[in-house]
Amino acid sequence: MNTQSLNISAFRRIASRNRRRFRKLLSTLEKLPFRGLDKFVVAADKEVWKEVSCLSCANCCKTMSPTYTLRDIRRIAKYVNLSEKEFRAKWLTKDKAGDWINQRIPCQFLDLQTNMCSIYSVRPKDCAGFPHHTKKKMVDYMHVYRQNIDYCPATYRLVEKIYKKMNIS
Repeated sequence: MNTQSLNISAFRRIASRNRRRFRKLLSTLEKLPFRGLDKFVVAADKEVWKEVSCLSCANCCKTMSPTYTLRDIRRIAKYVNLSEKEFRAKWLTKDKAGDWINQRIPCQFLDLQTNMCSIYSVRPKDCAGFPHHTKKKMVDYMHVYRQNIDYCPATYRLVEKIYKKMNIS
C-alpha cells in the first residue's frame, strides 16, 4: 500500500483532464450498465485499495465535509468531552438541506501533518463509509461516483479501471 504523500495538485490536473469523459461514462453506465458491473466494481475496489492509501491523501477531509447524523454527534461529543449542544456550536453548522456539516474545511479533526483523524475510532458514519464504492449497486449511487472522481484518487482509479475494462479509447 502506498503511504507516500500524494501530489494533490497533480491529481486534480489529471482528474480535471478526464472529468468529462469519466462523467459521460458514468452517465452511460447509469442508463445501460454492463452485465456483471457490480461484481467488477467489488473486485476493482479491492485492487484500488492496494494502490491508494487514504493516509497519502486525505483530500476528502481537506476539501469536503461529512454529514453528521444525530447518533454521530452524540458519540463524538461524548468522545471529546462536550455536550451535544456544545459540540454543535463549536464545530458544526447546518447546510441548505438542514444536515449537520463542519463549519470549516479542512476538517477540524484532521491532523494536516500526518493526514490522520483524531477521532478515527468514533468518526462520522459518512467518513467511515467514504468513498462508498460498494455501499449500494453502482447504478443506484452513480451521483456519488460522479462527485468523488474530482476529490478521491481511489474513486478516480476505480472509474479508470471501468473505463479500461470497457476498452474505451
